[in-house]
Amino acid sequence: MIYILCYGDGAFMSKLIMVADDDPRIRNVVKLYLEADDYKVIEVEDGQEVLEKIKKEQIDLLILDLMMPIIDGWTVCKYVRKNTEVPIIMLTAKGEENDRILGLELGADDYIVKPFSPRELVIRVKTVLRRLESRDTNAHLYTFDQISVNVVTRQVMIKDQEVRLTLKEFDLLHYLIKSPNRIITRDELLEQVWGFDYIGDSRTVDTHINRLRDKIDKHGGDSSFINTVRGVGYKFLLNGQ
Repeated sequence: MIYILCYGDGAFMSKLIMVADDDPRIRNVVKLYLEADDYKVIEVEDGQEVLEKIKKEQIDLLILDLMMPIIDGWTVCKYVRKNTEVPIIMLTAKGEENDRILGLELGADDYIVKPFSPRELVIRVKTVLRRLESRDTNAHLYTFDQISVNVVTRQVMIKDQEVRLTLKEFDLLHYLIKSPNRIITRDELLEQVWGFDYIGDSRTVDTHINRLRDKIDKHGGDSSFINTVRGVGYKFLLNGQ
């Protein structure tokens, strides 16, 4: 059985929203409505500026226009989703189904089409942030079979003994246990853990999985929960399934 223990101080803090759109009129209107609801707002006008500021600022949510100059919204979305947990609401003039699907596949949490109601956008912002809080992504601890994985401190404990993992080994373990009993391909692991622009092959995943299993077994754990799906990839076995 796997348990997820969640905790947090519950203190209220005004959320910081980044509004990325090359149209100053849209930015101004969105900022006006968000600030009326006590959100803090950062305005940016192109994709390059988004990438620069998101490295420096602790953003709680990104409202992202797809058709921006210098670096488009698609590219920005890929970067943000690869490197952060910041939720994204796509903002665009395009309303075709394929664009909405692609935006969600890239990792967007919601999608709204221009022209839009600023009040509706504020409601969507609140909904996405509530959904994020309900998942308790700020802090949680996975425990199973005498193993505990703390996502915040990046510690793995087996029978009260810490297992020293490399950055990639921990990220692999975390990604597997987030999706119990789901087959995850080697390509997906390469993209999510190493990045979509990583130059390498699936043997990299196999090598790190083997090292991860070896460390777990040497510390008295049972690494059989990391199941090999021959020819496809791996999955985290929950309750022996």
